[in-house]
Amino acid sequence: MSIQYEDPTLAGSYDVVGSFPKSFGYGAEEQDLEENCSTSADKPRILLMGLRRSGKSSIQKVVFHKMSPNETLFLESTNKIYKDDISSSSFVNFQIWDFPGQVDFLDPTFDSEMIFKGTGALIFVIDAQDDYVEALERLHLTVSRAYKVNPDINFEVFIHKVDGLSDDHKIETQRDIHQRANDELADANLEKLHLSLYLTSIYDHSIFEAFSKVVQKLLPQLPTLENLLNIFISHSGIEKAFLFDVVSKIYIATDSSPVDMQSYELCCDMIDVVIDVSCIYGLMQDGSGCAYDKESSAIIRLNNSTVLYLKEVTKFLALVCILREESFERKGLIEYNFHCFRKAIHEVFEVGNLPQGACSSSNNLTGLKYAGAHNGSAV
Repeated sequence: MSIQYEDPTLAGSYDVVGSFPKSFGYGAEEQDLEENCSTSADKPRILLMGLRRSGKSSIQKVVFHKMSPNETLFLESTNKIYKDDISSSSFVNFQIWDFPGQVDFLDPTFDSEMIFKGTGALIFVIDAQDDYVEALERLHLTVSRAYKVNPDINFEVFIHKVDGLSDDHKIETQRDIHQRANDELADANLEKLHLSLYLTSIYDHSIFEAFSKVVQKLLPQLPTLENLLNIFISHSGIEKAFLFDVVSKIYIATDSSPVDMQSYELCCDMIDVVIDVSCIYGLMQDGSGCAYDKESSAIIRLNNSTVLYLKEVTKFLALVCILREESFERKGLIEYNFHCFRKAIHEVFEVGNLPQGACSSSNNLTGLKYAGAHNGSAV
């Protein structure tokens, strides 16, 4: 495997020119957090709930704080609500609330209205290696209480710690939990409440993919991002493309083709390689600079004639593509289409909160298609 790393001059953190405008509300820089008149309490929340020792804190530390899975073995049990605002270092503009397993919904001090009203997603973690009867009871109590307060919450169930189970056991466990949980909801006349189930482990990339699915549901721009990616890859000879949040390795969007776990893992590993190499060789002698900036770009050629291609989209987002080596011979076409794609991404978020946003998004898509057709004919 050969690596071409293109990150010529890392002369400090670049300014916001070429990155998202501050009005997007995504990933403001630290100095801007103090100036932001909206408090952190106004941000959408993702709640992590479940019984004690189910793995909630480990998930949060591995996904958003780059903690090694083995280090999580030494984490203490959560005994109070832990609020983690990750927007200062990530594109994902949410708060993660980690709840202790012994939380009592019947306690008069538990303010369901305050907690569930501003929640975008509720993730309930079930330990698949333990007897999950009690966990299912708590799941039913939790989601039914939350649904009455806020029926718009996305209810997600992480069937966690499946790394110790065989493939057959994983499928059987997921089927059993799905059946029991939905039966209880039907008995309580809550058929409209939908549960999404994921098999997860912090020892592989399944936890990152599951969190990606959760976050995507909370992004109103997702359909437009997917359309942009579809047009970009179809006019560039690319097989698969992911739009990654670099910090967490969550992909906020991908094209419409099915996600192959192996391809996703390759792209995640590429981000790690680029950041690690840049941290070692890209910083200035005095340690100043940034490991990921607007010049960041990388090419990895695999032995099976596959090329991995990474380009910076914003200081928090990266586009990672998978394509055949013969398609990469038309690098000029890909570069031009990427330039149009990058510009369209910025415009999509610029108009995200405006009434005419849908119209502008349509223009972005048309522009990118024209760029592909124009380059294709020129080449």
